[in-house]
Amino acid sequence: MEDQFFVGWGTLPLINAGLAQGKNRSGLNWFFISLFLGPIATLILVTLEKMPEEEKAN
Repeated sequence: MEDQFFVGWGTLPLINAGLAQGKNRSGLNWFFISLFLGPIATLILVTLEKMPEEEKAN
């Protein structure tokens, strides 16, 4: 039973990193935040609005 807990808690940061990148936020930062906050980080990410995309200078 404990193995399932660790697999779920270890997979959640990967999912949150993808969510963060979809909202134009740092996936790496949210990966580490999710390691500590877990489902709370997911709730925060879902409620945050998408950041505007940065224009790239040519």
